[in-house]
Amino acid sequence: MTAATSLIPGLEEIVRGGDPKRRAEAARRISELFLQGAADFQPDHVDLFDSVLIDLVPHGELAMRADLAERLSLLASAPRGLVGQLARENELSVAGPLLRRSSVIDEKVLIEIAGLRGQGHLQAMAERSALSPGLTDVIMRRGDRETVRCAAGNAGAQFSQAGYSALIKRAGQDGVLTLAVGQRADLSDRQLKDLLAGSIDVVRRRLFEVAKPVRQAAIKQAMSEIGGAPEQVENRRDFAPAQRAILALHGAGELNEAALLGFAKAHKYEEAVAALSAMSAVKIATLDRLIAGDRHDPILIVGKAIGLEWATVRALILLRLGQNRVPSATDIENTRLNFTRLMPSTAERVVGFWQTRQSA
Repeated sequence: MTAATSLIPGLEEIVRGGDPKRRAEAARRISELFLQGAADFQPDHVDLFDSVLIDLVPHGELAMRADLAERLSLLASAPRGLVGQLARENELSVAGPLLRRSSVIDEKVLIEIAGLRGQGHLQAMAERSALSPGLTDVIMRRGDRETVRCAAGNAGAQFSQAGYSALIKRAGQDGVLTLAVGQRADLSDRQLKDLLAGSIDVVRRRLFEVAKPVRQAAIKQAMSEIGGAPEQVENRRDFAPAQRAILALHGAGELNEAALLGFAKAHKYEEAVAALSAMSAVKIATLDRLIAGDRHDPILIVGKAIGLEWATVRALILLRLGQNRVPSATDIENTRLNFTRLMPSTAERVVGFWQTRQSA
């Protein structure tokens, strides 16, 4: 540490009991000294810098600590103790880069931090190039929807059997997560079958469309085993006959809410979507894509914008879920309340946005 001592006279005194401003300045200058020579330092030199910086850096300003963390996150020779200290900070601007990229944080420290910190820290870890089963177990237990989706979409993440079971269970309520899990290369045929069994028809179709050919074959097989209809999964829906039927209804003056309710109750998805399209001026492809998502919101919004009654909206939600999926009474009541509270003007603005932004 001769270089540091010559650069900052009285360093020992500053480290032991200097005032915060002097410590902060010393932290900045010694950090810069380390970063400039990091490529040439031997392990014992790195340890020496580590022993000094670990006492000084906490006194540095937030911007300085965040910049230091960003630069250390890219160094394979970064001081291990200092990196661990910064990675444990509450400030995500400091901890985030290290949790996301640093190779010097071992699994034990990552799991410890994952069990203590919030969603920002968990999501940063979910973006690492590699995730151990022990770490993903904690992410599955504590992570929110966005964090779990991130981990599921990370090809470098590994999941234990318990972790995969939790992932598949959560996917049953999250279509976006189903698509991420369904495309994982390490998903077994048994797990794929469990995933599809808990998914709604529109999500199954979307997964088939985006999956690689080998996975498409596995999806067809799994659907056959669980009693699904693989021919419906294999092909995109053909809306042409439904469009002709709706045009005929419109020409006869019979395209109204009663007709839409009849289609929904009869589980005629194509006719119901085509009718909604004609009544809302939102293209069929746009509505089909929106309804295939993981939330009921698009149906609530379109329904409110064109003045549908709750009974019709409810029937459309049940149609979306499929004949084998019945939501709980609590879920239905919460959805009804959301529909009741939704302002028509708000719904009309959203539908107007869909009308102007929809693809040809």
